[in-house]
Amino acid sequence: MKRRQFLLSSAALSGLALSGCGWTLASVSAQPVAQTSGNELYIYTWAGYIDDDLLARFEQQTGIRAIADVFDSNEAMLARIQASGGGAYSIIYPSDYMVQKMATLGLLTELERSRIVGFDRLFERFINPIYDPENRYSIPLSWGTTGLIYNRAKLKELPQDWDFFWEYQDLLSKRITLLNDVREVMGAVLRSLGYSYNSTNPEEIGQAYEKLRRLKPAIASFTSDAWRNPMLTGDLLVAMCYSSDANELMPENPDLAYVLPLSGSSLFTDTLVIPRTAPNLEGAYAWINFMLQPEIAAQICERLSFATPNREAFELLPSEIQNNVSLFPPNPALRRCEGIAPVGNEIDEVYERYWTLLTSG
Repeated sequence: MKRRQFLLSSAALSGLALSGCGWTLASVSAQPVAQTSGNELYIYTWAGYIDDDLLARFEQQTGIRAIADVFDSNEAMLARIQASGGGAYSIIYPSDYMVQKMATLGLLTELERSRIVGFDRLFERFINPIYDPENRYSIPLSWGTTGLIYNRAKLKELPQDWDFFWEYQDLLSKRITLLNDVREVMGAVLRSLGYSYNSTNPEEIGQAYEKLRRLKPAIASFTSDAWRNPMLTGDLLVAMCYSSDANELMPENPDLAYVLPLSGSSLFTDTLVIPRTAPNLEGAYAWINFMLQPEIAAQICERLSFATPNREAFELLPSEIQNNVSLFPPNPALRRCEGIAPVGNEIDEVYERYWTLLTSG
């Protein structure tokens, strides 16, 4: 599984409770139905981001019936949009780097700021992001970081930065995991070397590979999800993971904690965009404005364990969530984080070549 993927079992698709989220999935269809009315809005979103109550509340406010289809990765979403020419969707939920890619491909509508109510509610750091200058195509919906979850009861020294893996390599041998994600893993090591998470310098990327190669004998596996049970049982000591996943797991074992590495890490954002072929433009702007309402944004934060980029929504959250540094790290740590940005096909090939060398054999 890649970042923020959810396993769509037949139970989930039947509308049963999604484990860990504490709420019920909206009804979804395998194929989008052709839109026949301006009072219908088709949405393409991550599984678990929408429930029936949210759709009903939107319809009550606007008179527009919203229907949600789901995807499990940015790449699957893009492939479907390209294959269908956009289909009936008027709202899509791509992640940060995918916004830039979709805009470059000419798949997105440039937003009319005058039709958006609540843009001024966003925290400043989510305005004019690197992946979408001036928010021309996207509105941020949720965000999180990449860091380390660890068992503090089993460690004498606690991790503060990526270099913890190398400093205590013998102690940690076969009891650590890294994400199964080339840009996240290589990016983390690049930051530990003092370089950008998004380095386009082949020499720097090569240095990161050599450092990882030295660590490889101690790595139990490269996984983005299978670290959960071993962390709960104590078989793993440290795992590279996403903040939302750590925040969901930590209540199950009080010995678990999450840290955002001091040298810097990645900050991911999921967004709302309007495809160029959107058949219901009025409904699309109505959905964006609905999701920017502070009470709606706060509800999503509480349900999904994702941090909200909405300042007024943050102020509505219970103090225990506001003060949860796993979800809302202090500003000094965030200033050292970068969003993952496209690096071009030529540099992508460099990353992939080193990743294949690292993970094979």
